[in-house]
This record gives sequence, structure tokens and C-alpha cells, in this order.
Amino acid sequence: MHVVATAGHVDHGKSTLVRALTGMEPDRWAEERRRGMTIDLGFAWTRLPGGAEIAFVDVPGHERFVPNMLAGVGPVPAALLVVAADEGWMPQTAEHEAALDAHGVTHAVLAVTRSDLADPAPTIQQVTDRLRGTSLAGLPAVAVSGVTGAGLDALRGRLASLVAALPAPDATAPVRLWVDRAFTIRGSGTVVTGTLSAGTLRVGDELSLNGRSVHVRGLQALGVPHQEVSAVARVAVNLRNVDKGDVHRGDALLTPGRWTSTALADVRVGGDDLDDAPNALVLHVGSAAVPVRVRPLHHPDKEPQFARLTLATPLPLDARDRALLRDPGGHRVVGRVTVLDTDPPPLTRRGAAAARATDLAAVGTEDNLLRTRRLIRATELRGLGAAPPPDAIRAGDWLLDPQHAAELRERLRKLLANHRATGTLEAGPTIEEARTALDLPDRSVLLALIAAPLTVRDGRVVDRDAAPPLPAPVAAAIELLAADLARNPFRAPEAGRLAALGLGPRELAAAERTGALLRLAENVVLLPGADDQAVGILARLEQPFTTSQARQALDTSRRVVLPLLALLDRRHRTRRLPDDRREVLS
Repeated sequence: MHVVATAGHVDHGKSTLVRALTGMEPDRWAEERRRGMTIDLGFAWTRLPGGAEIAFVDVPGHERFVPNMLAGVGPVPAALLVVAADEGWMPQTAEHEAALDAHGVTHAVLAVTRSDLADPAPTIQQVTDRLRGTSLAGLPAVAVSGVTGAGLDALRGRLASLVAALPAPDATAPVRLWVDRAFTIRGSGTVVTGTLSAGTLRVGDELSLNGRSVHVRGLQALGVPHQEVSAVARVAVNLRNVDKGDVHRGDALLTPGRWTSTALADVRVGGDDLDDAPNALVLHVGSAAVPVRVRPLHHPDKEPQFARLTLATPLPLDARDRALLRDPGGHRVVGRVTVLDTDPPPLTRRGAAAARATDLAAVGTEDNLLRTRRLIRATELRGLGAAPPPDAIRAGDWLLDPQHAAELRERLRKLLANHRATGTLEAGPTIEEARTALDLPDRSVLLALIAAPLTVRDGRVVDRDAAPPLPAPVAAAIELLAADLARNPFRAPEAGRLAALGLGPRELAAAERTGALLRLAENVVLLPGADDQAVGILARLEQPFTTSQARQALDTSRRVVLPLLALLDRRHRTRRLPDDRREVLS
């Protein structure tokens, strides 16, 4: 199914044309039929040449009912712009076109009605000229008469080409069904209707409505019951245990956990200069119309324009939503809106607004919310309606902007350099100390930043290429120890001697990290290179040799020879045989 909204000035024949195309009456209210004027949204559908089903959302054209028109146009991907040949471009034509342009509608057909009363060519040229520079520029035109039927077949053909060119919707996307009608059916309960622009609805689905959980009791599309309906479609949803008074136009049925309602949003605005517009406007998005307070965020280059919107009622906005700002008092569209951030930071410091505008300008055309947020949970980003960019750095459930990650890595390197400069015995800060220093929300984010030559050793972040220098007292103790070992290189000092030199576990660990000592066990240390010297001595023994023979050749004790031989085994300098003898490997 495809959904197309009508647009155009009052009394230019939108409903007449829909009636002629579908054979259905789009005006639902007796008052509309009595006055011959559409007041609220109407709905009708038909099958086009080639078999495609098309549903029309017929909108009112009178300026008093523009909010109703905008509720119908908001979620719809394509439009049928209707202009009468005998009147041409009119005020509501302009406002409807501005609304379609603000919503980014690029797929449309121009129907020039009442072509039996006037030459359609001048009107086609006039509309073509008016649409230059808008999203509707270059749309195809068909001259028709809803009264005589002339041109209807050509219009059907154009509509068939239109819907065939529409992009395929994402049937797997989270549901956000903007409600445009709510009513009660005896025996069934509350039914809401709307245009399903993305996602899939199923009977039995649990959805969220104004913060409460609701369930789908039944589904219809074009008057036919379905167990499942995928976008794009006009749908009627029967909700279980929901009173009609609990749901209104502008509410939305949502996939639970995938949307976050917000009363604050930063947006890009195209159109009138915001400084010349009232700061109290109405935001139209989906079928919702919400009063907003507008705070311009002045960018140094003037263009583009950014603003912070404070909504009177929270809405489930998407970080890529298209919407419009309207001045109801002036009966005009003030600007087209692209939502950039639905959870923006506070503006509390002097100059914060200008700095925020600069940040938003950096988002660019990709609407990369991560670039402005720098660090955000993936679940929160999805809740804001944004997808992670392909270059995002993932750390558990966290996402890091690559540029911010580079800045954090540089800060981490400086942190380690400062740590070494303190003369501490520790190789680096603990993971928690580094996380706190960088003000990161989770250790997984810190670990995602660590790359060679940085690494984690014994719960500390260390630089393998830059061990901290030994404090002077430790270096002096190592010199005395080296003098002891110079005469007997394999007679490791006893624990008492180490204690007398002031070499406790922390000092020995620091000396090992710097390469000043070769530590075989907790309190068993030799000088660097003792392992190579031992291999040279053991290689002169008859192979294989016993542990006792090794101890005698090295002139040492079992306290030293056992961990030394184990070290040589690990480094594949010697090989232990099944009878507990060893041989030196060449």
C-alpha cells in the first residue's frame, strides 16, 4: 500500500478529485457535506493501473483548518498538489506547499483541476515557477476535471509512476504511529488511525501510549482485517482496555523502550529569520501540534540557523525528524525544522548558546548526534532516534565519537607521563584512577581507549615503552645489591638482606619493571643477564643434567636454582625431561 496526502487551496476540488479517483466519499462529517467544504481529515483508497493500492489522506484547504491539514501531511511520504485552473496559485496553496517543503516531501504530482473551465497551461507554468527552489521543484503536472472525468486516466498513470518511485520503507524499524483519529466502536472499544510510515504492527503487540502499556486487539488496513501490517500503510488499530478519552490526535503508539519523549530539542531551522519571528510558535510534527518557546542559537556565520525549542508537551522526537514551525497568528510557516538533538546540554554559562550553535554546525548534513554528544550509551542513542555512525567506537553499551576518543587518548598519555614524573614506584595509575581522572562513566570506555604502547598490567594502565625511573633510594639499594652479586651472581640475597637495603615487594616490582633486577620469585632476585649466564654454564655440563648438578655448577641453593630453571623452561632455553632431568636447547 502507498499513502498520498492531498494539498491545496480551499474549494480547488481536492475532495472532488479524490471522490472521482476512488469512488469513495472522503468527507466523513455531515457538516462537511452540507457546507461543501472539508473541515477535517478524510480517507479514501483505490487500486491504480498496475495493481498498486493507494490510500489518500484528504486534507482541508481553508486557513482556519491548517492544523488539521498539517496533522494529515506530517507522516505521509508523498502528495497530490491540487490547483484550480481558473484561480491558480492562492494563499493556502502557498502555505500547504511550504508545509510539504518543510517536511521534505519530494514525491508529488500536480493536478490542475477545473480544466474544463479555464486553460490549464498558464496555471501549470505559474505553479512550476513558484516551486523552483523547493522540495517539490519539477513535479509532473496533469490537467483534470473532477466533474467531466477528463484527465483522470492520465492522473492515475502519473500516480502509479509516483508510488513506484517511492523509497522502500523499513519494515523492521521501531513503530511510531502518529494518531490522527480516535473513536469508539460498540463491542470493540477504542480505535485509533494513522499512517504507519515505518515498522510493522501485529495483533497482540505491546505498545507504549503516553507512558502506559497498551495492547493491539485488532488491525485493519483499507477496511480489511489483518494479523500484521507493514509500512507504509493507513491503519486502524483496536486497542485493548483504552478509553477514547485517553488518546487524542497528536499522540503516538510507540515500540516500548525505543523512543524517549522530550520537552527540549535543538534544531536546525530553514526559512524566516528567527529574530524577526515571535518566540512563541507551534511545532507541527507527525500529527502533533505543540506550542513551543523558541530560543535562537546564534551561529557566527548567521547561516544555518539553530534554535532550542521548549515544548509545552513532551513528544517522542527522532534526531532526524522533519517538522515545521508555524505562527498561527500570522497564518504562516516560519521555518522548516530538522531535529538534531532531543536531549541537549543545559545552556548555563555566558556564551553557551553560541558555543552550542558551533557544535550543532559541526553535525553537518549527516545529523551525527554522536559527534555533538561525544559519548553516549547505544541504547540512549537509539532512544533518541539516531543510528550510530559507522566509525563510532564501541565500548560495551557505550559509543564514542572517534575525534573525542583521540582527545581522550592524548589526555591518557599525558596522565601517564605525569604519573611517571612523580617518582612513584607504581608503573601507572589503576584503571579506576585513570577512569576518574578522565571523567569517564564506565571502565569499559577506558579500556576501549587503550592501544599499544599502552596496556593494562596488574590492574594498572602502563606504557610499555616508558617505565617510570626508579627513585634515588631504590636505585642506590640496587647498586649495593649489584656489588653483592658481582662476586657470586647466583647467590640471591636473603630476605633479611633485602629488608636491610629497603627493598620490599613494591621496590622489587618497580626494579623488575625497569629491568634493574631479574626477579625469579617473591624474594628471589638476580641481576639482569643472569639467565643468559646460567645457560652458558649449564651448556657445558653433560646433557641431560639433574637439578643437583645445575645447583652445584651455578654455586647456589635450591631456593634459587628451582625458580631459575623454571624460568629457563618457560623461555625455552632449557627443556625438562620426564625423569626430571633437563637439557639446554640450542
